[in-house]
Amino acid sequence: MFDSKTIYSNGKLLISGEYVVLDGAVSLAVPTKFGQFLNIIPIGEKRLVWTSLDEKSEVWFEGVFDIDLFSSEVDCEISQRITQILKAAKDLNPSFLASTEGFHVSTKLDFPRNWGLGTSSTLINNIAEWAGVDAFQLLEKTFGGSGYDIACAQNNSAITYQLENNTPFVLPVEFNPSFKNNLYFVHLNKKQNSREGIKQYNETKVQSNFSVEEMNAITSEMISSDSLEDFKALIVHHENYISKITKQTPVKDLYFEDFEGAIKSLGAWGGDFILVASDENPTSYFKAKGFHTIIPYRNMVL
Repeated sequence: MFDSKTIYSNGKLLISGEYVVLDGAVSLAVPTKFGQFLNIIPIGEKRLVWTSLDEKSEVWFEGVFDIDLFSSEVDCEISQRITQILKAAKDLNPSFLASTEGFHVSTKLDFPRNWGLGTSSTLINNIAEWAGVDAFQLLEKTFGGSGYDIACAQNNSAITYQLENNTPFVLPVEFNPSFKNNLYFVHLNKKQNSREGIKQYNETKVQSNFSVEEMNAITSEMISSDSLEDFKALIVHHENYISKITKQTPVKDLYFEDFEGAIKSLGAWGGDFILVASDENPTSYFKAKGFHTIIPYRNMVL
């Protein structure tokens, strides 16, 4: 008989190397203090009774799944995604969900779903641990992507992340900037679909403008930077660099041209969080612009 089990995975933020991490660049990523729980309780009937809770403990999805047929009583995008993950996990480990018992499964986020901190990646990592399979392989068979988010789910410190021949290399690093009290994360009030961002990047990137070595140097300098002014200059360099590759306009140029500090997109451009480096507390500036979720670095990063 399977004992009840609770699994937890960290959320994620990609500080450097968005998009180009897919092409082998070294990126800097940090796990967040926010993540997702998966609670599994055995029940007497062979089915999965699924409940998904948000950060307010309010139900945002409920469903019942037939374990043998991998079908759901409720056919919607969420149930289809859960079915896809469970099927892929069973493909990787045929003994997963092979017993005569069923389970009540509940997920619990401790961040709002629209924040983009890894609702999907934390679920993938949690199910992978439950199923006893490799989370990177499970990601590849379901959502795809670079996998840095899975690495953050599994690590409790900053990491560098690199793909070599599609194999992930994860290295814990010391990233504790002396100027972290001058760093903030601001939410842009809209969710950005990472899969769409990756698709757009692959369609528009200009390989001749891309140098792995240059991006690796930016990441390395970000990690070792010991002054706010140097870090702000690296942010500007990074934004301009990615802008040339993706043919997108940096977020500061789009919305915050009059801001005194430096601003960097995190992950797919156009939504979720931005990183703000500022001499002064920027809260009043962003609130005046209609952006009310401003989180100091120390309150966000694990």
